[in-house]
Amino acid sequence: MLLILFVCYCQVSLVMAVSIPNPRVCVIGAGISGLSAARYLKAAGVNFTVLEATRYIGGTWRYDPRVGFDDHGLPVFTSMYKDLKTNLPKPTMELPGFPLPEDAPSFPGWKVYYEYLQSYTEHFDLKKYIKFLHHVVSVKREENKWKVKHKEVVTREEFEEEYDFVIVGVGHLSKPKMPYIKGEKKFQGTIIHSHSYRIHDPYKCRRVLIIGAGPSGMDIAIALTDVSRKVIHSRHTFIKFRTPFPKNYVKKPDVKELNETGAIFVDGTYEDIDDIIYCTGYEYDFPFIDESSNLTITKSSVTPLHKNVVNIYQPTMVMLGLVVRACFVVALDAQARYTTGLITGNFSLPSQEEMMAEWQKKYLSLRAQGRPLSHMHSLGGNEDQYYAELTEESGIERVPPVMFKIRASDTRAIVDNLLTYRHYSYKVLDSEHFTRTWEGNENEHERNKSFSNC
Repeated sequence: MLLILFVCYCQVSLVMAVSIPNPRVCVIGAGISGLSAARYLKAAGVNFTVLEATRYIGGTWRYDPRVGFDDHGLPVFTSMYKDLKTNLPKPTMELPGFPLPEDAPSFPGWKVYYEYLQSYTEHFDLKKYIKFLHHVVSVKREENKWKVKHKEVVTREEFEEEYDFVIVGVGHLSKPKMPYIKGEKKFQGTIIHSHSYRIHDPYKCRRVLIIGAGPSGMDIAIALTDVSRKVIHSRHTFIKFRTPFPKNYVKKPDVKELNETGAIFVDGTYEDIDDIIYCTGYEYDFPFIDESSNLTITKSSVTPLHKNVVNIYQPTMVMLGLVVRACFVVALDAQARYTTGLITGNFSLPSQEEMMAEWQKKYLSLRAQGRPLSHMHSLGGNEDQYYAELTEESGIERVPPVMFKIRASDTRAIVDNLLTYRHYSYKVLDSEHFTRTWEGNENEHERNKSFSNC
């Protein structure tokens, strides 16, 4: 269907993106994406407003012990758990020109990082541009304007305003992707998604099934080996972890079926289970974006986007933070700078035909490799090339190649040992080079191998 739409579209449009004098800009969300955009828009003298549904900045980086819904009936958007530490080292988590505190750990926890974002907000004086407790309910394209409806969540008063540009910066880590497993309703234990995981106390001396091997799945599984009687981890990742897993950690293939007390796996084995945590990722979810945007939004992708940022059909709509397998904070900042350049007219986009042709080429390459459309958002080994392309097109300052190199080094350390990779400290020497220093205790390589607390 995408290919057909592309062919039909290219026959009718060669329109170039046109800059708008004195544009009015709406930024949706005050997480890292929204704050980064606000910083650069302010510096460029652009008229903008940030709409934030909660009373806080920081998005998912703020820990909230609540799950489900907040006091105003809105979903609790954050997926932060109490013991989370970043899985990328400090240099890749810093926003340019605003370093993390000198004494911050190499892999800071959520509290250190959230306080860093608060300091960032204060340093650049961004709060006065944010309307807190304003939940966006509709973004519609009418008469060459974006009509944005938002609701004050306490008073329920509704507003509608017109903007020339819309920057969507709400992220994609709020709506859990829930699998369907036969027999799930029979299971008599607890079932949650990692979105609702907060602390490990409820799992003390329990037999816990973790399903999924993304960053959260691996992190939570390792953490629970400290307190649980047994951690059964169902995963089929292509990554061959070399971690010396604790004795109470058991690797299993996919779950075939659940019954009242446990799980049957596709290899025919069975395990008794007390609790299940689905670490199965998140869906792309933007219910406020009207069909007039012409975007195709599914659970796993948003298309078509030029450079993973610009809505090709409506270039005055920008989506920040949809990339995966990247130095996320670094990528967000680069996208925010690129977006500001677009809004201020510092550069012109290619024609819509050219943008679609580029997007289609990437799409067909994925198809040829047998990869799903969701991989359109994955940078992976092409991350540094992506930053080079943003710079070539827009003229923004180049993200130093050293950032990608640090991520690659960190990824290898994760594969080598999930128990100890955070004991490395990274220091940037110049745009191409860095040092990595081991700061842990060698005995930690044997962490928890003789677990017997239960």
